[in-house]
Amino acid sequence: MPNRSSSPVFVVGDVHGQCERLIGLLRDAGLLDGDLGWSGADASLWLMGDFFDRGPDGIGAVELVMRLQRQAPRTGGRVDSLLGNHEPLLLGAKRFGAEPGLSSGPGGTFASDWERNGGVARDLEKLTPEIKEWLTSLPALALVGDALLVHADALFYREYGGTVAQVNQNVAAVLRGADPAAWDRLLDQFSERDAFNGAGGEETAREFLESFGSGTATRVVHGHTPISRHSGQRPEEVTAPLLYAGGLCVNVDGGMYLGGPGFVFEVEGLG
Repeated sequence: MPNRSSSPVFVVGDVHGQCERLIGLLRDAGLLDGDLGWSGADASLWLMGDFFDRGPDGIGAVELVMRLQRQAPRTGGRVDSLLGNHEPLLLGAKRFGAEPGLSSGPGGTFASDWERNGGVARDLEKLTPEIKEWLTSLPALALVGDALLVHADALFYREYGGTVAQVNQNVAAVLRGADPAAWDRLLDQFSERDAFNGAGGEETAREFLESFGSGTATRVVHGHTPISRHSGQRPEEVTAPLLYAGGLCVNVDGGMYLGGPGFVFEVEGLG
């Protein structure tokens, strides 16, 4: 069911290994104290996935979020994250490695595909069973108040079910399974983007909301595609979300790995 709390809801886009930048953003937003503990009281915080690759410390970012997730309920808060495409990229590299013939990606193996997408060796080395389990359990979609949270601005989610619960269950089943073809298909689908951009984007967004919004969601909040690629701004100029598709879509990927400062978006109207 959607979260109907009156407490504030904050969203942070794709981190891509920028752990120190994430720490600074959460501190500035009053969600993190000087000891890297939760200070957001009863607020909710959602990360949009893509913790890894293209930056120095994806594991550090995940460990921070996992710790905050344990701490936040003590003050009535909540910390959650979506599954991005770089989570299964890393997990696939760990599970299938460099075995040939399993991946249709440009690298030819799961390990090479991950490396070509900015894989950082330290993340793979520090991937513990606890972190693997946490990543595998991340939802692909979430309903939060009047928003449908989704990592990718893509439509492939419809192939995994007709409701948020079905999609989450079926995507999780792929990640808990050992079928390389299913993993390869999911990663290929996750390369899609721009479904709600350009001509027909507003209608596509409306249909997507009708499919997964349970009659309550009025906008799609997503990451995956850096705002600078849509807006024409330099990444370092991006300090706020991009509202588009007739107001039905909110892009929160600040492009931190491209040099953007990132931002914490307080989503008004989600309470």
